[in-house]
Amino acid sequence: MLRPMRWSGAVLAGGMSSRFGQDKALYLYKGKPLMAWVMDSMAEASECYVVANRPYPGLGKVYPDLRRGGDTLSGLHSALAHAQFDWVALAACDQPFLTVDFWRYLLRHARPNIQAVVACSGDFFEPLGALYHRSLEPEVLRRLEAGELKMQALLHSIPLVVLDKEALEARFGPHLFLNANRPQDLPDF
Repeated sequence: MLRPMRWSGAVLAGGMSSRFGQDKALYLYKGKPLMAWVMDSMAEASECYVVANRPYPGLGKVYPDLRRGGDTLSGLHSALAHAQFDWVALAACDQPFLTVDFWRYLLRHARPNIQAVVACSGDFFEPLGALYHRSLEPEVLRRLEAGELKMQALLHSIPLVVLDKEALEARFGPHLFLNANRPQDLPDF
């Protein structure tokens, strides 16, 4: 019998939440903080941590960006640098519709010699709600140091498995990749 894959889960909470009006990671949605919904989706991870430049008491380990100023790329770098396992599930703190089944599905698509498993619609890759391999860390660091901060450029240049975003939403729910910039963006159902 195959042993289940061990993997790391990283939740990014480094944004300013300026459009949201408050720290969205702690915003109560259906009775619990948005970040708790995301962390619950990673319940099967061998380790789970938050990447943020402020503490989040009670939500486990929190690591700051090792190279600040690169937005999502800085968060990805810190997530990869701190990971104990080869595959890292990366999500934003405002993606409450990710599920345990979604991460299982992505992990089934992890392959040798690739560095990411991501959803795509047209030409746009979904950089969050994606899997990244630790071997990508030196390239992410190189891009940060060179000021090449676009996640789309990174994803267009590495070996990856591409999954159809619409098919994933049909399977796991239409709000799967929703990230809330304002409280009104969160569905009330």
